[in-house]
Amino acid sequence: MTPRIGVYPGTFDPLTLGHMDIIRRGATLVDRLVIGVTTNPSKSPMFTVEERMDTVRREVAGLSGDITVVQFDSLLMDFAVREGARVIVRGLRAVADFEYEYQMAGMNQQLNREVETVFLMADVALQPIASRLVKEIARYGGDIGKFVTPGVRDQVVARVAALRG
Repeated sequence: MTPRIGVYPGTFDPLTLGHMDIIRRGATLVDRLVIGVTTNPSKSPMFTVEERMDTVRREVAGLSGDITVVQFDSLLMDFAVREGARVIVRGLRAVADFEYEYQMAGMNQQLNREVETVFLMADVALQPIASRLVKEIARYGGDIGKFVTPGVRDQVVARVAALRG
């Protein structure tokens, strides 16, 4: 039987508890989950792609399931096909997420009808978490411990301190 492969793409800058929730749950839906770490020209990252990949690898190491972390810088559909995926896993937090993701799923379906997009609703307690807001809170000295793992918190705090000089 052909293994069911899914991809979960994102910038993960930084990786949040919301991302971890989708990874944990997404891994149960497929035989292998490929986490695609990418760049987004409209975002200014706090961490390099290599740093983000290392973080994701470290944080998912203890999870059950076949989970791999791969860098990509291409169309999502091209990445999914390259990885042999039949499923794209996406997390939804709010109505604004749905509108954007719905449009992307439609475009991806036009590119390749063989790859299905699956939406997972974020856990209610994690819905407000956004990487952009985590970085903003950290830059102003707020406690981000409720939104990220301890390891990610330490990385973000250290990076903010380094940027301040």
